[in-house]
Amino acid sequence: MSTSNTLLAGHNAKVVVQDFLSALNAEDFDLARQQLHDDLHFKGVMGERNGADVYIGDMKKMKFKYDVKKVFVDGEEVCLWYDINMGPKTIFACGWYKLRDEKIQSFQVIFDPRPIL
Repeated sequence: MSTSNTLLAGHNAKVVVQDFLSALNAEDFDLARQQLHDDLHFKGVMGERNGADVYIGDMKKMKFKYDVKKVFVDGEEVCLWYDINMGPKTIFACGWYKLRDEKIQSFQVIFDPRPIL
């Protein structure tokens, strides 16, 4: 991959993830869903989800809000540090998003779960 293609892939990956989180914040779940591959795999501290529709179904119930603090991009991988407002608690977390064909293929979120247990 040429340098310009690598930079373009990184830029596009960052935009896709930011659009995804912005859509979740706006509770525009249809737009958020458009950023995901059908066979999305999500892994978090409290469990895993397989399938974009399953994940979006959960997000419709939880309505988390994301406040991004820092974004790192490496080609089609994006890592973010963010606060996740989970209603009564806000948790500082890290999300690692992997994209394929300009859609989120998988992501993993880590945080200290003690405040919500």
